[in-house]
Amino acid sequence: MSTAQPTDPTEFWEDRYRATDRVWSGEPNPLLVREATDLKPGTALDLGCGEGADVLWLAARGWQVTGVDISATAIERAAAHAAEAGLTEQVAFERHELGVTFPEGSYDLVSAHFLQSPVALDQHGVLKRAAAAVAPGGTLLIVMHAGWATWQTPEERPVADVVFPTLQGFLDDLALPPGWHLETQDAVTRVSNAPDGRPGTRTDNVWRLTRR
Repeated sequence: MSTAQPTDPTEFWEDRYRATDRVWSGEPNPLLVREATDLKPGTALDLGCGEGADVLWLAARGWQVTGVDISATAIERAAAHAAEAGLTEQVAFERHELGVTFPEGSYDLVSAHFLQSPVALDQHGVLKRAAAAVAPGGTLLIVMHAGWATWQTPEERPVADVVFPTLQGFLDDLALPPGWHLETQDAVTRVSNAPDGRPGTRTDNVWRLTRR
């Protein structure tokens, strides 16, 4: 009997979330905290919101946040966490297979953390639409893995031929029109241990841009 994972994006991510009661830590991404703490609250869009930790962190700081994910299970959990935190009025959740459908409107902050998938994802198209959704004066925040964790052997990598963006290569590929100002372009190395406890690190790239 085959144990191959599904290649359909919705099926893949639904299986991922249904396999366990919690996929993520419940804590906001540290680079969101670093980059967004001093931003003036307004409207925000979180692409690939998962179980909602980033959405709730922003909402608790005065933002009106729309969280988007492909997984209905993830969105259900995120909405439940918002209700538990008393933040229902500050948040909304929408299910989208990004690259196929995209939320409407413009936002003062568009945040996309780790939109890197082992199954089909039009990453370039999604991030171009993310930039287009930033309101004048607003912020685009993108964080992506710069490479594999140091402990991951070729056999442990979910995709053999994945290409990770470089700091400048990503900006060149995104090709934003005039009117954007680069606030942050940084590589951050953090502890990233293996599930079995093997020590390691992983580097993430972060870009923060303001639309003038």
